[in-house]
Amino acid sequence: MAFNDLLQQNFSAAIPAHHCRPPPSANLSEHSAEELWAWLPRDAQGKPESCRRFSSPQRGPPWPNGTGLNRTGATEACLDGWLYDHSTFPATIVTEWDLVCSHRVLRQLGQSLYMLGVLVGASLFGNLADRLGRRKVLIWVYLQTAVSGTCCAFSSNLSTYCVFRFLIGTALAGMALNTITLNTEWMPIHTRATVAALIGYAYSLGQFILAGCAYAVPHWRWLQLLVSLPFFIFFLYSWFFIESARWHASTGRLDVTLQALKKVAWINGKQEEGEKLSMEVLQIKLHKEMTLGKSRHTTLDLVRLPTLRCLFCCLSLVWFATSFAYYGLVMDLQYFGTNIYLTQVIFGAVDLPAKLINFLITNYIGRRPAQMASLLLAGISILVNALLPKDWGIMRTSLAVLGKGCLAASFNCVFLYTGELYPTVIRQTGLGVGSMMARVGSIMSPLVNMTGELYPALPSLIYGAVPIAGGAVTFFLPETLNMPLPESVEDLKARSHRKKKEEAEEQTIPLQTLGKNGLQG
Repeated sequence: MAFNDLLQQNFSAAIPAHHCRPPPSANLSEHSAEELWAWLPRDAQGKPESCRRFSSPQRGPPWPNGTGLNRTGATEACLDGWLYDHSTFPATIVTEWDLVCSHRVLRQLGQSLYMLGVLVGASLFGNLADRLGRRKVLIWVYLQTAVSGTCCAFSSNLSTYCVFRFLIGTALAGMALNTITLNTEWMPIHTRATVAALIGYAYSLGQFILAGCAYAVPHWRWLQLLVSLPFFIFFLYSWFFIESARWHASTGRLDVTLQALKKVAWINGKQEEGEKLSMEVLQIKLHKEMTLGKSRHTTLDLVRLPTLRCLFCCLSLVWFATSFAYYGLVMDLQYFGTNIYLTQVIFGAVDLPAKLINFLITNYIGRRPAQMASLLLAGISILVNALLPKDWGIMRTSLAVLGKGCLAASFNCVFLYTGELYPTVIRQTGLGVGSMMARVGSIMSPLVNMTGELYPALPSLIYGAVPIAGGAVTFFLPETLNMPLPESVEDLKARSHRKKKEEAEEQTIPLQTLGKNGLQG
């Protein structure tokens, strides 16, 4: 549920209805309503302008259609600030620091720095986890999230707020990566997809909880504090986590590996099996991991080694496409024009059937078909949405919800798929780079909206085309259903060679059969 701190921006940085504050010379105490409207120009719909006011109060006859007063006086910027409608949002960072009109771009600064933090955290904590272990990194990021989130709630200015949002982003990236990796490396083959699905549902549950918390605690400071304090509890119980035995083995620490395995056996009620384990048994079973896992791998190996290069290129596009389209849909709930809390609940609800269908495909058909189908269907729904008339509101919203559900399922699948494709010695680094590419997509996603100035439907066309491209490259990735996790780069090479040999045998068998049967005579 941690990453729902990202969606919190929809509420903590919401933009309520607002208009210019009249100058101090305006006597609003005696004739509040009348004096206020005398300072506010109206738009074509008769609503007060948000960023302009009259230089002097205007009073005159109404427009012929009765929508407003016939005012044509000179206007000026909001020199004395703004008045906000606090009926829905009592306080947001927008109302507290006046992040509207010419300062509106600053509203996105906190979110952009948050995404930058996730980008940095994915690379930083991915490498640290491969070097220091998954458990140590998890303990640290829980504490960092709790402290940074609490400090963020008491920020005195926008600069301080942005710094702490950056630190939250770095920590949550490390949290997401290490959680899925630690689960993947401890789970047996037949339960990995189930565990990944449950983690995905925890994220969906977090969306429901976020909507309820934001509705019950609409003040942004208290909301930030409310979502941050639980991480102190997570920090305390994270000390009871058991480090990945696979990671211990890859570092050559058989003594610690044996302790971890015996402890897990005791927790699972398998004391007898645990007692049978010994250093000699581990040395036999983990000989290959000990000899090949001692070599350290860096991020550059993902590009330098031919065995990893194809995985890196394809998975980078899959991560980028999923995040790029996902955040293009979910990071501006006010765009849909409906109740923001209801929209959040609907967007969370669609995850339930989408992730269930994705789990069934992942668990019984394969990871590759699930990944490919979720991205292709998401891209198609977004493209169709771009071609529909704007007055087809229900249909457009339904397609957007369908696209969001498919992209959420894609996120669920790509974490598992990436963890199964990369070997243990570089798994966390590979997941970190993949998550980093996802953050690049999330950072670039808001910039695409600017292309709407050239052609209104262009952003949707781009949002739809990118996941289709991501789904297409998934075809070049190997299937991992019911396959053991690779421990080393050599394992990947052997698996690839074995697959090529099987394909060659399938092609030669018909020819051999033809010659053996002697059909010439």
